[in-house]
Amino acid sequence: MKIPVIEIFGPTIQGEGMVIGRKTMFIRTAGCDYSCSWCDSTFTWDGSEKHLIKMMEAEEIMQTLYQKGGDQFGHVTISGGNPALLSQLSRLIDLLHHEQIKVAIETQGSRWQSWFTKIDDLTLSPKPPSSGMKTNYQTLDFIIDSLQHRQKGEYSLKIVIFDEGDLTYAEQIHKRYPQAKLFLQVGNDEIGMESSDKLMEHLLQKYEALIERVMTNNILKDVRVLPQLHTFLWGNKRGV
Repeated sequence: MKIPVIEIFGPTIQGEGMVIGRKTMFIRTAGCDYSCSWCDSTFTWDGSEKHLIKMMEAEEIMQTLYQKGGDQFGHVTISGGNPALLSQLSRLIDLLHHEQIKVAIETQGSRWQSWFTKIDDLTLSPKPPSSGMKTNYQTLDFIIDSLQHRQKGEYSLKIVIFDEGDLTYAEQIHKRYPQAKLFLQVGNDEIGMESSDKLMEHLLQKYEALIERVMTNNILKDVRVLPQLHTFLWGNKRGV
């Protein structure tokens, strides 16, 4: 089965979550089962760039990765959209591992795939109230329980924070899944801003404010508070 790919780029650094700062290649798949209000990748699911989608065999994707990254990478991040919609990713993951390349995935935790257990760095990023989406806790419970007992790599939770309601949601997630590493990340509410300098200043202020709120929180004791690193470097630019 072919994989719907909208872009492949890198090597670059991972700007988010548990492997922030990690040198990686990116494969961005098309399609999502969510439509978050603040999504910075709407082009993966809203049809605006459907002409860019290529249906690719796993072997074709491997070839493209090497064409773009040469021998300069040992880690690949598969993002979207929601790559967890694609059962056919298992073949690609096996090929990457055969080449001694580690694999990271980010998904909102709305769908389970058996290949989750093979992922080296799996980030579950359930969406907070500001997204307009609702968490299916039955599915998320199943995924986290399965990963807790079966995953060969590592997994973590990441919540993007835009407002106080999101912070309350993060508290609920932390109490529900205390065994999971939790990362809180500043939300980018200026995805259309063209000035990288102004965006960085704005997001730094938000980052400082989030840190201050977490430091005085008696529930969020064992969490990590992150910026969205790539926006500090490249603003809202794509493909970096």
